[in-house]
Amino acid sequence: MPSNRLYSLAKLWPLFAGAVLSSGLGYGCLHETKPADAAGVATPPASQPPGKGSMLATETSIPAASERTTPVASHGQLAVKGAQLVDASGKPAVLRGQGFGWDNWWPQYYNADVVRWLWEDWCVDVVRPAMGIEPDGAYLSNSAASKQRIEAVVEGAIAAGIYVIVDWHAHNLHEPEAVAFFSELAAKYGDKPNVIYEIFNEPEKDETWPQLKEYAAAVIGAIRKHDPDNIIIVGNPEWDQRIDLVAGDPLQGQTNVMYSVHFYADTHRDWLRQRTQAAIDAGIPVFVSESGGSDASGSGQNNFVEWQAWQDFMDKNHLSRINWSVSDKTGEACSILEPGGNAKGNWTPAELTESGKHMRNLLRSYCGK
Repeated sequence: MPSNRLYSLAKLWPLFAGAVLSSGLGYGCLHETKPADAAGVATPPASQPPGKGSMLATETSIPAASERTTPVASHGQLAVKGAQLVDASGKPAVLRGQGFGWDNWWPQYYNADVVRWLWEDWCVDVVRPAMGIEPDGAYLSNSAASKQRIEAVVEGAIAAGIYVIVDWHAHNLHEPEAVAFFSELAAKYGDKPNVIYEIFNEPEKDETWPQLKEYAAAVIGAIRKHDPDNIIIVGNPEWDQRIDLVAGDPLQGQTNVMYSVHFYADTHRDWLRQRTQAAIDAGIPVFVSESGGSDASGSGQNNFVEWQAWQDFMDKNHLSRINWSVSDKTGEACSILEPGGNAKGNWTPAELTESGKHMRNLLRSYCGK
């Protein structure tokens, strides 16, 4: 995930140690830079230079927002049936949308105007505000400001008629704080079918799946006291790559729960698609709640060949997905905006990065489908 500074460097330093690293830290998009496939063979760099391979998606004309049925009006109350997200009539539902950067570093974009623009011009079904937890200025040190920013996006999504994933954007366990936050959130918005809860963004390597199950049970219990049926997304170890651990020991006695997988296409390639496919085949409902075309650090170039392979994989499996992120970090491949991008939406092509142009065109290609 993008950030403007390093934090907890002493805690993270061991990830860099050793002559051979199986995983590591990326400050850009994802705290996972695994260079090996499932067999432990180093993943080669992208085979195509920029502009080669699968190119930017072609822009598609879409009807005006006033002429389209909103996603919530179309799907209504979501549920989980087997491994599939379904709508109020029991038909498969696929949500495609855009995530926001950390609220503590890109607060300017946390407003209803940006949400409206993403619905009207990008034709998103869902947005994902990312409430930072640990860094300075984030939730643990300034909860009132964080909640205000998140609620601005939630209320903007409700007004626009789209879904919204409230993302507890943490990398470490903070169970008492998460229980309190999600209890309050569910009490306020649990009667709205728009709201989806993502209760732990990306557990790192030191959080085990048994620990995460205990955490999830506590937070889900707090939500269900106020909201009996909205979707809840649960993270898994190693930055949401260990969906295989979930498949071997899923939560029991819970309804309308899904599990997250995060990918960045130039790092997480066929080994993660195979792992995810095996989990789906085992009946695990997967939501790709964060993704992008770059490597996991956010640097380098977009790998359009692998990015398209992921799109094909998600389409084949009817997986909902979110792209990262509404941010304008200089030189970051996964940020959708050039530095200084309009804080109210209404973005011109010149304000969009390569990722921004590609995702806008890609989301528009699914509009109304």
